[in-house]
Amino acid sequence: MRYIITFLEGIISFISPCMLPMLPVYVTYFAGSADEKRRVFPRALSFVLGFTLVFSLLGLFAGTLGSALARYQTAVNIVCGAIVIMFGLSYLGVIPMNFLKGVKKAREASGIFSAFLFGMIYSLSLTPCVGAFLGSALMLAASEGGAFKGLLLLLVYSLGLGIPFVLSAVLIDKLRGAFDFIKRHYKVINAVCGVFLIIVGVAMALGLLGELMNIFS
Repeated sequence: MRYIITFLEGIISFISPCMLPMLPVYVTYFAGSADEKRRVFPRALSFVLGFTLVFSLLGLFAGTLGSALARYQTAVNIVCGAIVIMFGLSYLGVIPMNFLKGVKKAREASGIFSAFLFGMIYSLSLTPCVGAFLGSALMLAASEGGAFKGLLLLLVYSLGLGIPFVLSAVLIDKLRGAFDFIKRHYKVINAVCGVFLIIVGVAMALGLLGELMNIFS
């Protein structure tokens, strides 16, 4: 169930107000021109692999840190849960977090390897954009403890973000209607996302996340 939550967090990150509107910019970066759409898939995939590597290493670090602090598990749960609750309140507009914003520019890729490197570098720019749910995934990794668990959780998060990213980049012309629908309902989406994060944060802080997940498993 933990992996389902982090996968959902990745998907929700993709449809966030600062990520989804930038998809046409990313596609332009991958394709270079309208006559070279065959470039989109391999370069989009390479880009996703780039930020997946960085996010997975962050998960490895968070899990290792959580493992080192295992004797202070209660305190770790409270701190991590409180941070996730703050992220949830930011989505509800209660606590403004202006740093959770995306970037505005992207240049044309010159090859698959450059797309991979750009994915690694761009992960630093993606982090503010998807910060709330990435942060929640990292807090979950830290509270779980264990380097491998942390790495695996962030790998699953990256899949949740990366799979719809690649599919949408390839099928962007066919999915414009769906994207427009999502954009029109951002207010509702943000409210649902905020409540979701708060529930996870409260359960984490109270040490009840495992029991909550067992209910649905």
